[in-house]
Amino acid sequence: MSRSVVGKWGKNLAIRIPMEVARAAGLTDGEKVEVETQVGDIVVRRQEARIRSRQDAEAAAEEIIAESRRHSLGGVSIRELLEDGRRG
Repeated sequence: MSRSVVGKWGKNLAIRIPMEVARAAGLTDGEKVEVETQVGDIVVRRQEARIRSRQDAEAAAEEIIAESRRHSLGGVSIRELLEDGRRG
């Protein structure tokens, strides 16, 4: 675990991120980040990481849809299966 000291930067407070933490997170100089609080903690999120996560999720969804098309339900629709489940 690394430690930092909060300092004043103009009218704001600033925290220097240790290089080992920045490298581990893939953070680069000048990169924009999102900062928020959660239950008294400060959370810093890389926008690039969020974009990449969304792209990964979309790719996974496309893969699931493509894979589901390869399987047959024996002519029964999902709606029919749901209705059977509700009755049974």
